[in-house]
Amino acid sequence: MKKSLTKNYIYNLLYQILKVLLPVITTPYISRVLGAKNIGIYSYTLSISAVFILFGSLGIELYGQREIAYQQDETEKYSKTFWEILIFRFISMTFSLLVFYFAFVYTNNVYSTYYKILMFEIIGNMFDISWFFQGLEEFKKTVSRNFLVKIISVACIFMFVKTKNDLSIYFLIYVFSLLLGNLSLWFYLPKYLTKVKKLNIIKHLKPTLLLFIPQIAMQIYTILDKTMLGTIIADKSEVGYYDQSQKIIKTLLALVTSLGIVMMPRIASTFAKKDNEKIKKYLSKSFSLTFCISIPMIFGIFAVSDIFVPIFFGRGYDKVALLMKAISPIFLFIGMSNIIGNQYLLPTKRQNEFTVSVIVGAVVNFCMNSILIPKYQALGASIGTVIAEFSVTLTQLIFVRKSLEIKEIIILCKNYVFSSIIMFLVCIIVSKVINNNFISLFVQIIAGVIVYYAMLILLKDKFVHEITNKIVKKLKLNKGAK
Repeated sequence: MKKSLTKNYIYNLLYQILKVLLPVITTPYISRVLGAKNIGIYSYTLSISAVFILFGSLGIELYGQREIAYQQDETEKYSKTFWEILIFRFISMTFSLLVFYFAFVYTNNVYSTYYKILMFEIIGNMFDISWFFQGLEEFKKTVSRNFLVKIISVACIFMFVKTKNDLSIYFLIYVFSLLLGNLSLWFYLPKYLTKVKKLNIIKHLKPTLLLFIPQIAMQIYTILDKTMLGTIIADKSEVGYYDQSQKIIKTLLALVTSLGIVMMPRIASTFAKKDNEKIKKYLSKSFSLTFCISIPMIFGIFAVSDIFVPIFFGRGYDKVALLMKAISPIFLFIGMSNIIGNQYLLPTKRQNEFTVSVIVGAVVNFCMNSILIPKYQALGASIGTVIAEFSVTLTQLIFVRKSLEIKEIIILCKNYVFSSIIMFLVCIIVSKVINNNFISLFVQIIAGVIVYYAMLILLKDKFVHEITNKIVKKLKLNKGAK
C-alpha cells in the first residue's frame, strides 16, 4: 500500500526543518553570546568536517534511497540491499575518519580541540540510516525519533552556553545530538528487516561512485563556499555573516526541497513499473508546489529582511540582510533543479546528465567565488552561489527539453509571480505605515500570506484551488464524523 504523498511531504518537511532547527532557534542567543568571530570559527571547522563526511558517504544516501525504493515491496531483497550498503558505508566512513584524524587532530592544528569533537560528527554519520526509511517512504519514523533529541539539545544550549569561552560546549551539544538522533532510528529496524544469507558488498562500489561524482560537485557550491571564504578572507566575521544568512535561507529552503526527497522513491517505484504518464503527472504537481512556495519567499525576503535581521540576530549583523536578499533567488533555482535532477533524472537512471549539470554548477561556482570573494567577500560568495544554481537549472532544462514540456512548466509560474508582486507592494506599504519594527514585521508576514493566497484564489489558480478543495472536503468529513 502506497503511503500518502501529502503526509510524507509534511513528515519530511518537519525532518528537514528539525535538522536546521537547532541552530536557527538558538541563533539570536548564540550570535550574541559567542559573537561573529566564534560563529565564523564554528562554521569554518564544520565545513572542513563536512568535506570528510562527503567523501566517507560516497553518494550512498541517494543511491541507497533509490535502490530501496526499487525493491520496497520485496522484504528479502531490500533487507539484503540494506545490509550490503550499510557495511559498505561503515568501511568508507571509517577510512574517512582516520584521514581526518591524521590531517587535523594528530598534527595539532590551531583548531584541533574542535576537530577532536567533530570526529564524533563523522561517527554519527556512520550510523545514519534515514536513507533506508526514505526509500520505504516511511518518513514519519525519521521525524518522531529525532524530535525529543532536538528539544533536549536546544535546552542544553541555553543551559550550558553562557560566554564566548563556551564554543567547545556548543560543538559538543551539536555532535552528540546528531549521534543520538541517528542511533535512535535503529530501534525501528527489526520490524522491517528479515534474515539474509550471502552479501555482495562490492557490487555497490561502481554505482555509488557514479553518484559520488555529482555529490562532490554539489559540495563545491555548498560546503566549500564557507571554506573558500574562510581561507581567502582573514576576517572570520565574514564567514559568520555568510553562515547566519545561510541558516535562514536553508531553513526556508526546506519548504521547497522536502518534496524532492518524498517524490524520489515514489517516482523510482513508478519508473520500475514503466508508468511514464503518472511520472509526468507527479512532476507537474511538483513544479506547481515549488513555484507556489519559492517565488513569494524571494519577494518576502526582499520585503522583510531589513527589519527581520536586527530583531533576530541583534546588533552588528546588518550585513546579513543584504546577503539574504542576494542569495534568495536560489529558492527558485534549487527548487527547479531539485525536481528535474532528484525527482526525474536520478530515479529514471539518467544520472549521467544529472552529473554533468552539477559539475557545470561546481565549475561556475568555483570560478565566481575566485573572482568575487576577494573583492566582495561574503556578498561575492552569495552572488557566486546564485549564478551557480542558475547554471545547474539551465543545464538540466536543456537536457530534458525533449522529455518535458518546458514552455508549459514556465507558464505554471505566472500566477505566482503576479500574486507575489502584489504581496510585496502590500508589505512595503505596511512597513511605511507602522513604525514599530516588531509589529511591522508581524503584520507584514500575516498580511503578505493573506494577500498572496487571496490573489491566487481570484486568479483561479488550478493548483491552489485543488489544494483548497481537498482541505475543505477533509474538514467537512471530519465535522460529519463528529
